Amino acid sequence: MTGLVIGINPLISWIRRNIMELKEVIFIMIALTTVVSGWLVVSLKNIIHSAFALLVTFFGVGGLFVYVGADFLAATQILIYIGGVMILVLFAIMLSEGVYNISLFHRARVLPALLVLGALPYILFRVIMEASWHVRSGAGGEEVMGGNTTQTIGGLLLGEYLLPFEVISVLLLSALVGSVVLIRKEVGKRRGKAA
Repeated sequence: MTGLVIGINPLISWIRRNIMELKEVIFIMIALTTVVSGWLVVSLKNIIHSAFALLVTFFGVGGLFVYVGADFLAATQILIYIGGVMILVLFAIMLSEGVYNISLFHRARVLPALLVLGALPYILFRVIMEASWHVRSGAGGEEVMGGNTTQTIGGLLLGEYLLPFEVISVLLLSALVGSVVLIRKEVGKRRGKAA
């Protein structure tokens, strides 16, 4: 029995040295899912299929936020983008007429698209290489944020940033009331014409 254990220990240490850890595998799976579904969003011909690929992309971004420990951003991503924006996009697609037979390919747009596609990686590479990346030694994300990002962000929003937070909430409320007033006027005009 001890011979079996002695034979397994070098195998386990070789696996740990040469094979990725589970957290790296999880990151690669989430990142690949996000990138592939993002590619499908722009490459699928059926717009409904593209919308569902966008849904998977949003879930992937939320998963990446969970992976890096940004629980507030993950919850916001899932609630706002998937719960709100994605449902709105799906309703807009399904309620639109003639959206299925639109051709998006135009030969005149190929050359500018290829120029942008060629220049963008070069520009990104230059920006990344020339940026000064100041990293505090020994300070990881957990230490900076205090471990719970939701609690930290909530404390900042209701403490140091209370006034801007309240101003933005009043602005959003006034925009909501204004949109309801405009819609009611439009509905009233339609009812007046129908009668």
